[in-house]
Amino acid sequence: MKREELIKKWLDNELDSKELELFKNLDDYEDLLRISNSMRYFKADSYDTHVEFEKIEKIIEVKQKRNWFKPLSSIAAVLLVIFGVYYSFSIQETEVSTLASQKQTLELPDHSSVSLNALSSLTYDADEWDINREVELKGEAFFKVEKGATFHVKTASGLVTVVGTEFIVKDREELFEVICYEGSVRVNHNGSSILLKEGDRYTYINGTSGQTKTTQENPSWINNTSTFKSMPYSVVIAEFERQYGIAIHLEEIDAKQLYTGSFIHDNMDIALKSITLPLNLKFSRTNRMITLKSE
Repeated sequence: MKREELIKKWLDNELDSKELELFKNLDDYEDLLRISNSMRYFKADSYDTHVEFEKIEKIIEVKQKRNWFKPLSSIAAVLLVIFGVYYSFSIQETEVSTLASQKQTLELPDHSSVSLNALSSLTYDADEWDINREVELKGEAFFKVEKGATFHVKTASGLVTVVGTEFIVKDREELFEVICYEGSVRVNHNGSSILLKEGDRYTYINGTSGQTKTTQENPSWINNTSTFKSMPYSVVIAEFERQYGIAIHLEEIDAKQLYTGSFIHDNMDIALKSITLPLNLKFSRTNRMITLKSE
């Protein structure tokens, strides 16, 4: 059996007893074994196979002049494979996602809980949780954080930092919103650091930020209702589409007009009336498409 085949089967733990003896008789068996053992203690923050291979090739070019090319190139190839295999298994991130009209509650390693709204996702590293309580959020989630080390919520729009509290983070296409229901929350957004206390609400929409108050004890969507106060109609429509998994077409309607009201998540006909009657709109429905227009 060729040397390369032996090494490949060794890496895949597929050597039989006879092949194992052949592998042990390789000239660089001890070097290969040391590389494998050292990888158990190797922790890679980031690894680019192409870049690392180029580095190894440069080393080989230098060593080749000293007739070290064959053994070194063999070890380099094995090292590259082990690095790649180790790194692929060292990233143990957990990702939880929801579909349209779906909500989900999960428990983090420290027993903090997260409720995800429709079309949202949460990613975190369970293996690193004891030293880094950090999650990455896309969409909207309600957090109940156990006291402990600093807790971070990373979004594309900003960073939310807390110790132990209840709050909501919403990062949608045109709206970034953080509401603190208990304790305090620090929001780092657009170069500013804002401290929110219980009942404080921070919003950033269409290039404008502002702070208001809320008397709610938790987000309304936890109870299958979406509530809005002076929000652009486009935000309302986008949330309706997420909750019902349908598409809405606005026909000659100003999507920037403000809407105050709510709609439920378990009856589309009633929900449609809730978002159309206050604005004197009418609707028609064809399969999964709803058209809204003025009366």
